[in-house]
Amino acid sequence: MQLNPYLSFNGKCEAAFKFYEQCLGGKIGVILTYGSSPMAEQTPPEWRDKIMHARLTVGDEVLMGSDSPPEHYEETKGMSVSLNIELPEDAERIFRALSENGTVRMPLQETFWAARFGMLVDQFGIPWMVNCE
Repeated sequence: MQLNPYLSFNGKCEAAFKFYEQCLGGKIGVILTYGSSPMAEQTPPEWRDKIMHARLTVGDEVLMGSDSPPEHYEETKGMSVSLNIELPEDAERIFRALSENGTVRMPLQETFWAARFGMLVDQFGIPWMVNCE
């Protein structure tokens, strides 16, 4: 079994996944638009370039997401994507990159359980926790 986060966006999935690819050093394997799917004819023209499914691989881990139609989109609440990073300098670099144009909820710092820990909400509204033990 594999457990993977699946993120919902309000029309910004492609931009978010390109941002995550850069920040996390991953590789986008799939970006499927509504317009390139069998549902293209049932999709409003202004929504055809939005993302039906995206998949980003970082090492052995997978992050997936899509754009939710406006009538189904809900802001992300009650969860965070947690990154566990081995080296403090990598944690600092990734935290700094993800927080660009976002909101830092807890600055990356040493804690009693970790060499570095911090929390942020990125520019796309996704909450992240960065942990380096």
